[in-house]
Amino acid sequence: MSNLLDAEAGTERFGGYEAELKLVQADLSQQMEQIKETTGEPRKAAISKAERALEEADELIGQMRLEKSNIPVNLKSKYNAKFRNFESDLDATKRKLQQYTNDKAKLFGARYTDDPEAGDAQLEQRQQLLSGTDRLNRSSGRLRESQRIALETEQIGAGTLSDLHRQRETIEHTRERLLESESYTDRSIKTLRGMARRMATNRIITIAIITVLVLLIIAVIWSKFR
Repeated sequence: MSNLLDAEAGTERFGGYEAELKLVQADLSQQMEQIKETTGEPRKAAISKAERALEEADELIGQMRLEKSNIPVNLKSKYNAKFRNFESDLDATKRKLQQYTNDKAKLFGARYTDDPEAGDAQLEQRQQLLSGTDRLNRSSGRLRESQRIALETEQIGAGTLSDLHRQRETIEHTRERLLESESYTDRSIKTLRGMARRMATNRIITIAIITVLVLLIIAVIWSKFR
């Protein structure tokens, strides 16, 4: 029963990732068309969007690869074929995007030239642009890493707060039991004191009775010999 539920859940999750991947592919196709039809800054912007879409697609492919193991045996061939098609399409898109990226003439527009006599100004400008793009990519990577660390820290903090909450409940429960025990102890002490007072009273009464009896005996004896 458990294996059947896992299989159904795996199939459902695979289908969910597949639907998300199709949406990403549609967006990616749109970006690729835009790259093909533009030059210069619009082309670079479209390439950046396409790269982000590819990263998202890679993540979804990874999730689908994990979920394949939970798919029932009788459906594995069908889902494996789907998965291979998605991988093949994604690889083809990556190669095409690399070609677009390597096309410097369209990437930099009219500013790009292969003529070594065009002067150092354009070369310096291209180098600055590439350097700026590289810095932007590194900054984006650091930002993503910071977001990941922040998320992990938030999760750790939430776990710590949960542990502290449980510990607080345990301490409060222990405190309540301690107060209850103190109440029982106070009542026990009062009971013992009452018993001690009654014992002392009984002892005094007993001594008084014995004293009276002794006096009566002495009085009787004295009256006989008088």
